[in-house]
Amino acid sequence: MRMTEITFAGAKPVEGYGPGFFRVGGGVIEGAMLVTATAARSWAGLEDAAPLLALRGEVDVIFVGTGAEMAHLPPALRSALEEAGIGVEPMNTPAACRTYNVLVSEGRRVALAALPV
Repeated sequence: MRMTEITFAGAKPVEGYGPGFFRVGGGVIEGAMLVTATAARSWAGLEDAAPLLALRGEVDVIFVGTGAEMAHLPPALRSALEEAGIGVEPMNTPAACRTYNVLVSEGRRVALAALPV
């Protein structure tokens, strides 16, 4: 098997997560978080659409980690993001973190909004 090291070229990868926290770009974020290639910060959760909508024009898709299990997004959140022209892909948080890391390493315009496991 051939292993290829991933480089992030200055982007902020998700380095790890655990019960109630995320390790991103060398720091720790307690609770839910929002991360793009250039910034990582706390996020108030699925009812807090404003910071996601502020990414309009900066990202093409936001991966939403819904916690340990896959869950549907609130219809109002999904509609608001789609109306703003931002793609949204819900999945469980571990899958969302992995997907974000792969795509951000490729230089894609993606973000991750994740609830802790």
